[in-house]
Amino acid sequence: AELSKYPNHMVAYELLNEAVSDDPEEWNNLVDRTVKAIRETEPERKVVIGSNMWQSVRTFDELKVPAGDTNIILSFHFYEPFVLTHHQTSWTALKPYTGPVKYPGQLIDTADLKQYGEAVYQEFMNYDLHFTPDSIDSLLQEPLAFAREHNLPLYCGEWGCYKSVDNEDMLRWYADVRQKFAKYDIPWTNWDYKGSFGIVSREGELYQDLIKVLLAEE
Repeated sequence: AELSKYPNHMVAYELLNEAVSDDPEEWNNLVDRTVKAIRETEPERKVVIGSNMWQSVRTFDELKVPAGDTNIILSFHFYEPFVLTHHQTSWTALKPYTGPVKYPGQLIDTADLKQYGEAVYQEFMNYDLHFTPDSIDSLLQEPLAFAREHNLPLYCGEWGCYKSVDNEDMLRWYADVRQKFAKYDIPWTNWDYKGSFGIVSREGELYQDLIKVLLAEE
């Protein structure tokens, strides 16, 4: 009711950012109920629907969207490979590892990883430790196939890399992901504006090299 005064071409509704449910049907049911409620008063409003488990590219096989609704935008977030994009982040189980992360190819020397203890080693074994531009391409195929099947647009609502990674490797990753998005005509929003993932530091300094990569012409 508060936002309906804004034109459809200006505002879309995202139901929930990074939904997380162990049972994907809980998210599917919530999507169904919420979209129905919106459509009672706003049949033409664009509604952004993300995949389960932090809008992962890996969970589109579990997603259900209202059949026949053409005013839906499918959304995913892209932080792959996680051990690169979330290197040394304080809020993840990857925090204990303070060694280097490289891209592309072998991201971490597993022999080096073992010195951090068995628990840390096993945690890292849950993630891709070898990653190339082809890996990006492969991971995008599931959401792309879902979008084609339902004849709906696909949008990357978040992607980015924590600034603890070596600058050259980080910029190479950004360039590769951006190239794949361009290849498949996927619009995107960088996460975030100001901060440890951003294009501007918390002190207001512009990360010019990153901005150049993001704005580079194909």
